[in-house]
Amino acid sequence: MPKPDKAVPHTGQGRAAHRTGPFGPRQGPAAPARRRAAPNRSALLRLAAVLETTLSHLAGGADQLPPGPEQAAPSPEFTELSAGQCRSLLGTHGVGRIAVSTASGPLVVPVNYSVVDGAIVFRTAAGSTPSLAVDHAVAFEVDRIDDAFNRGWSVLVRGRARRVTDADEACRLAAGAHSGPWPGGGRELWVRVEPETVTGRRITL
Repeated sequence: MPKPDKAVPHTGQGRAAHRTGPFGPRQGPAAPARRRAAPNRSALLRLAAVLETTLSHLAGGADQLPPGPEQAAPSPEFTELSAGQCRSLLGTHGVGRIAVSTASGPLVVPVNYSVVDGAIVFRTAAGSTPSLAVDHAVAFEVDRIDDAFNRGWSVLVRGRARRVTDADEACRLAAGAHSGPWPGGGRELWVRVEPETVTGRRITL
């Protein structure tokens, strides 16, 4: 009677080897994942150009720096903006800077503002620096700087600030506010700046 063939040990060569574990067959070790190559500087520069930004901003390296660190353009064009262009750039809301006089000298601080019926309005807390604008002549400024293309603009509003005392007007301003003050907290004092002069400038290549 012929003897059965002797079992040949499985070497794992050829087809993928299956190993037996306590919960059934196990696959062999997985192949290491391929690592994607990081984009080179040339590719990042092209992407920054498409997005109209700088390589530093694209990489997040300029988050803690003030705008405008790039070199000035060789032949910039400087133009005065019309009142209509200034109001268009002011838009409906944003973050601007209010300049006020204090006992220790002038101070400039940022505020979240809205434009309502042509006036600049913002909400602050009684006793804060922005609240010192009330009943005084002030300056209010907004700007935009594009480091990638060495261009930018600024709008300056000058006028007298007053406290909003009418409850209905305060409620209307609160209901129409696009954003609450970024510092948060109880800031229920509304200040309104009635523009007396509005001027602006633009710098382009």
